[in-house]
Amino acid sequence: MRWMERTDPRTWLLTGVALALAGVLLTVPASAQTTAAQVVSEVRAAIDARDLDRADAVFTKHRRERGETPEVIEALSWLGRGALAQGQLDRADRYAREAYQLAVRSLGTRSVDTEPRLATAVGAAIEVQAQVYGQRNQRSDAVSFLRGQLATYKNTSIHTRIQKNINLLSLEGQRAPAIDRTEFIGPQPPTLDALKGKVVLLFFWAHWCPDCKAQAPIISSLLDEYRAQGFTVIAPTQRFGYAAGGVTAGPAAELRYIQQVRDTSYKFLVDLPVPVSESTYTAYGVSTTPTLVLVDRSGIVRMYHPGQLTKAALEQALRPLLAASSANVKR
Repeated sequence: MRWMERTDPRTWLLTGVALALAGVLLTVPASAQTTAAQVVSEVRAAIDARDLDRADAVFTKHRRERGETPEVIEALSWLGRGALAQGQLDRADRYAREAYQLAVRSLGTRSVDTEPRLATAVGAAIEVQAQVYGQRNQRSDAVSFLRGQLATYKNTSIHTRIQKNINLLSLEGQRAPAIDRTEFIGPQPPTLDALKGKVVLLFFWAHWCPDCKAQAPIISSLLDEYRAQGFTVIAPTQRFGYAAGGVTAGPAAELRYIQQVRDTSYKFLVDLPVPVSESTYTAYGVSTTPTLVLVDRSGIVRMYHPGQLTKAALEQALRPLLAASSANVKR
């Protein structure tokens, strides 16, 4: 989900007039304007350098100077992700729990989507806590925790992120969720049941996604190599409310833009089904694009992978599924 912050210029004009009439000079120091954004970027830079102590010190400094602002709380959620990446589970859990508590307290009775930075913080905090459970071999506790959070944040922007983490922990080995076939470009999508006997790659992509474009030639190459062995691709996508250059677009205009992007950047998909559905994204927890899902000849998910994969890695997952005889497919 792309966030854009808009401020009505009339608000600033009226505020300036009121202050001028009161004899007050409206001045905002440049340092004050930039500090809010700096806390997240500085913390992330320290995390990228694998210096978690420095990231903590930066966060603590900004928190002391500015208080528990949305930016500071988001920075705290990044500390949780940084600690998790370094395998410091206790520290990651502590950061994530505090970020969650502060974000919820700051939101009060407001929806999580009223403040994008707090939505980011809440989503990240939930994700880190679940992954800590998982890495402690408490998978059932992780799934139970996530399902509780899913009920709390149903129909919000972090719903799919929570579903993604449920799927990471539990979808492999389960029957692939059905695909919404109501709207599509290209040929009409078949049901997954109709594709039993084939190995199916679900390639979730977005018209704005450069990583998806980078993944496309790999999938195209594998399709050329293994189509005769029963490999096929379905490429679900969805609308995002805008088209080229981030310009707001209505449903029909955006659908035309999706087809245009497919025709120019994903030519191998021209003869393949491209379902267009937000509900399919939600069912598969697609908060990261690309997301790659491999379904075996019996309709069971064997790989669920948010993010890009190299050809070697994807082929390694694909070949054993193709080697399985279609005679063994369970109907």
